[in-house]
Order: sequence, then structure tokens, then C-alpha cells
Amino acid sequence: MILVTGASGFVGRAVCARLRHDSIQARAAVRDPAAAPDALAGSVVGAELSPDSDWSEALSAVSVVIHCAARVHVMRDSAGDPLAQYRRVNVEGTLNLARQAAAAGVQRFVFISSIKVSGEETPPDVSFSTDDTPAPSDPYGVSKWEAEEGLRRLAAETAMDAVIIRPPLVYGPGVKANFAAMMRWLEKGVPLPLGAIHNARSFVALENLIDLLVTCIDHPAAANQTFLVSDGEDLSTTQLLRRMGDALGKPARLLPVPAWMLEAGAAMLGKRELAQRLCGNLQVDITKTRDVLGWTPPVSVDEGLRATAAHYLAEKNAL
Repeated sequence: MILVTGASGFVGRAVCARLRHDSIQARAAVRDPAAAPDALAGSVVGAELSPDSDWSEALSAVSVVIHCAARVHVMRDSAGDPLAQYRRVNVEGTLNLARQAAAAGVQRFVFISSIKVSGEETPPDVSFSTDDTPAPSDPYGVSKWEAEEGLRRLAAETAMDAVIIRPPLVYGPGVKANFAAMMRWLEKGVPLPLGAIHNARSFVALENLIDLLVTCIDHPAAANQTFLVSDGEDLSTTQLLRRMGDALGKPARLLPVPAWMLEAGAAMLGKRELAQRLCGNLQVDITKTRDVLGWTPPVSVDEGLRATAAHYLAEKNAL
């Protein structure tokens, strides 16, 4: 039995769908079973990721936990003490679950961390690897790093092993936030001042991330390892917009505004973080993931973008 936490979320729901497709018995943990998607019916338990939650019902007869639940990164956090809030959920909540899982005889704990543990950006032509010293710079990244460290200590003290996955930005059918906004702008034909961005960023299609997670359920070489994941092809912001436009059937209308000018304007408007994401580099090296697991991303960037665009257009047309 596989327990999937955060099963009603973007990644968790896709994990459950893949497990069903592969005829793997799974249990979905969500905060509110009454609000769970119909696709999870019959296999749902209620559980909240907190320092004092009782996971005994959810963990009954479970051999592997795929931990998708988290307090996610937000661009503008209104919490009075964001780090304390992230720690309560992502660190204390995760380790409370992991300790109970180890005590219940769970064999493996697969943890979705974040590339933000490695850092916010890379120099040109340099990629993050798992050998790099972690350098999280915001409360979300710090909380994921502290959770990783706690899981490694727990794995060293118990019979349960831990597998840590650090994805960059994940896109796919149902994606929200900035990626969805980008599709709306492109679909409407809005001119964007992003036609001269020569950076390089790694992304991961939802299908590729799910495939790696499923691979790590029982791969013997995955035990107590940390893996980076991506589509295996890095894109500039300009390339991403053009290829997303192609997937939508709406050629991107991009104005060749220099990156330095965008960054200066963003700084004046208090949007430095957004400018960094649009203009900065963030590349990950998945050589270890390929070599240790014999894993290759099953879908290409363009296949992932087409699936994302098709879902977006289908939802739009259904309104």
C-alpha cells in the first residue's frame, strides 16, 4: 500500500492517477475528505500536516509514503512570521509523519523537496548538482532543507529509508499561478516585453516528475539518495514563451526589450523576485538521476507543453 499525502493537490492528484493506472494500491491523504476529488473516492483518509497529527489510520498497512503535502511557496507571504509557519508545516509536520511512518514499519519515505534548497539561481553555464552545498535563501527553501536534514537523521536511526527529490518549476495539466497567467497572456495575444531574454532555466513536466516518483517507490538504488529532476532540456524565457505559444496555437507576440531594462524596471516596482525568475539562470544537472536509477524523462518539453496547453484550452472552452 502506498500512502500519498497532499493527494488533492497539483502533484498529489497526478501521483494518485498514475498509481491507479499502474494498478498499484494507494491511499490518498487529504485535509478535508468531503472536498476530495471524485477520482480519489473510496481510498481517502483525512489528515492534516501538523506537528501533532495522528497518522495511525492513514499509515495502516502502508509500505511506502509519497509525501506531496506542504505549505507551498508564495510570492507575497502575508504571515507575520513566514519562517515559523513554514517550519511548523514543512519541517515539524513532515517529521511528525515520518517518525510515525518509521514506527509503523514503513519501508521508504519519498519526499518532494524543492530546488530552492540548492539556491535561487546559477551562474551562466553552471548547473546545480546534489554535490553542491545547499543555499536556501527564503523561508520556504529553508524549511525544505531542514525537513531534508531531519529525514536523513531519521533514516540513519531507523529501518525506514528516505528518498529526496528536488524539482524546479513543475508545469502540466492543471498548473496554476504564474505559468497559468503566462498561458492566458499568450492565448489572448498580449504583447510581452520578453523577446530578448537569453537565460537558461530548467523545468519539469508533471508527467516526468510523477514517473520519477513512481520509479523511486521500489528502486533499490534510490534508498537514502537525493535526486534532481528536470525535462533534460533547458530553455530561456523567450524560448519557453514561443514554444508555449506554439502549443496553444497562438504565436507569441514578444517585444525585444533588453533584460537589464526589465530588471531595472522591476526593481523600481518592487518586483525583483519576479524579474529574477524571468531573466535569471537556474539549471539543474540530472546526470546522477539518470545514472543511479537508469531513468530518462519519458516526455519531451514540447510534449509536456502540448499536454498543458490542451488541458488549459479544454477547461477554457468548458466555461
